Amino acid sequence: MATVIAFCNQKGGTGKTTTAVNVASYLVALGKRVLVVDIDPQANATSGIGVQAGERHLYHGLVRDAHPDELIRHSGLMNLHVLPGHPDLAAATVELVPMENREYRLRDLLRRVGRRYDFILIDPPPTLDLLTINALTAADQVIIPVQCEYYALEGLARLMHTINLVNQNLKMKVRTMGALLTMFDRTSRLHRAVARDVRKKFPGYVFDAVIPRNVSLAEAPSFGKTILQYDPYSHGAKAYRKLAQEIVKIEKE
Repeated sequence: MATVIAFCNQKGGTGKTTTAVNVASYLVALGKRVLVVDIDPQANATSGIGVQAGERHLYHGLVRDAHPDELIRHSGLMNLHVLPGHPDLAAATVELVPMENREYRLRDLLRRVGRRYDFILIDPPPTLDLLTINALTAADQVIIPVQCEYYALEGLARLMHTINLVNQNLKMKVRTMGALLTMFDRTSRLHRAVARDVRKKFPGYVFDAVIPRNVSLAEAPSFGKTILQYDPYSHGAKAYRKLAQEIVKIEKE
């Protein structure tokens, strides 16, 4: 079965979607079969990989019980597939409420295709709603992108508490794989201080890879490309390659 990883942060603008998309591309480059699941109504992961959702997408799997084979799309990279998001997912937060096992709909959907992939990467919305709860219950592990700013520690602690609550109340065993420092500017004294504090307060939970501020990372989604396709020699590309290697190493251990 695939290792299922959710990229979560209740705060927007942390590089969550950018990380999910680019980690996927480098896992594929390392020889892995990868499915990206875009459960965010903004559907930025879908467009960022250059995929068109079409008339049928993840909403139909969650709410209408469509089989994932009807919904999964191929990307421009071999062995990288996408279960596309769509703005209709915003309605799913309401339509799921009366349904039986509403917190586990995504988990049950992904179990139908889990044996085909080495990794399934989930990109949930930057909110704590029913879609994010579905992402957490479907996941084996969580990666938390953390922007290097003043409130980083507070947000990280709050999300780890949320994961613990999901485990306790929904009888899950979701683990935190690690926090990922993003949008890092090594010339900024604040950024260096935040990075030190995060590593000090959460020892063993912070990736060695650090994602820098990088123009190419910001430009790539507008072309529907991952950083591997758009600018593989940029600092951002090198950082995501290192992160993908860390993830594979952690899974082997």
